[in-house]
Amino acid sequence: MNNSRSFWVTGATNGLGLALVSGLLEQGHRVAASGMQSQELTALASHYRERLLLLPGQLHDSSQAQAAVTQLQAAWGSLDGLLINAGTCDYLADDLPDTDLFQSIVTSNLQASANCLAAALPLLAKGDAAQVMAILSRYSAMQLYEPNQPLSGFNSPPHWFREQRQVLQDLGIDLTLVAPQSLKAPVTLAQAVPEQWTAQTAAQVLLASLPKREPELVLEALSLNSLWPLPR
Repeated sequence: MNNSRSFWVTGATNGLGLALVSGLLEQGHRVAASGMQSQELTALASHYRERLLLLPGQLHDSSQAQAAVTQLQAAWGSLDGLLINAGTCDYLADDLPDTDLFQSIVTSNLQASANCLAAALPLLAKGDAAQVMAILSRYSAMQLYEPNQPLSGFNSPPHWFREQRQVLQDLGIDLTLVAPQSLKAPVTLAQAVPEQWTAQTAAQVLLASLPKREPELVLEALSLNSLWPLPR
């Protein structure tokens, strides 16, 4: 297991986040998973034992994000990879009105992303060729407020991640942003065709792409609920 690395995966309760955790464990890595309590995560922890560390899941709460990193510091002392599942619905309140659903997906994921990245930065700086992969859904990549406003980190989660790139590069940390194609800021001139991704197939492709460290990847999914299940 000489190529084993240490990863933190957020939004790991179900869907794509859970599939990323499972895929990394199958590859022999150490994984810290932040998600709500679930049978699936409990089963993985029982099977992989010391290679899977379960951390607090409500990361839009800065105190829980810091508590997670405190546990990581005590357990490993450094971090080679941070996979921010910034499309997750883990941070939605149980009594959330339907009218507030999409704005809450955007704002809660943006807050959790900022908390995690800020808290984990010292551990990533100590890691071996550390990297960050941020994965957004069509919902979490939406621009807040008036769509005719200029893109900024304040109103656009993809743009917020791009604004972090230079800080990360200065520390020797690579950033890969995975998001749907944007009409305002297209990543490529090629047309990205939505596919019927499952959580497992999407996780396989994303994990296989990690060594390439590409700055941007386009992910278009026909069924968002299979990757980022909405609360029932």
